Amino acid sequence: IHLLDTRTRAGAETSDQMKYLSERVGATFVYAGVAVEDSPLLGGVRGEQLAGRFKLLSNPPLPYGSREQQAAWRGLLGGMEDALRLERHRAGSLGRMARYLHTRTGGRIGSLSAVIREAAITAILDGTEKITKKQLDAVRLDHLAEQDARPPAEQGDSGHSQTAV
Repeated sequence: IHLLDTRTRAGAETSDQMKYLSERVGATFVYAGVAVEDSPLLGGVRGEQLAGRFKLLSNPPLPYGSREQQAAWRGLLGGMEDALRLERHRAGSLGRMARYLHTRTGGRIGSLSAVIREAAITAILDGTEKITKKQLDAVRLDHLAEQDARPPAEQGDSGHSQTAV
């Protein structure tokens, strides 16, 4: 919904429909977007009306510090692994790489899904039919995950990589 601009005609009409449904339908609506609080969705008069009707819930990267957090991460990996249909893939192998996968993806579910999906495609194409660390290492992830996975020595003082243009 971060692409919805309540200041345009189409956005205003969509906003009115969202308000109408929220007031008349006995259901909970869940809308997803990126940086919604900074998007044009909540701008202008209609945006303020939406802001008064909906709660923003943050979905930060998953932490990996405590045992409970590590167990939750391994549970997520197990669920993703259960969906794999690779002939030679052994159950639990992604869980054994839990720390590596968390470090590699920064705890972001989208990045995790992308690395597993691409490694699975590679496993099908190369005939190995299983995901290995070597395949996971070869996957180039989204920019944010790649930045977060770099060792601190390769990053500037701000924690972000330095790029010359």
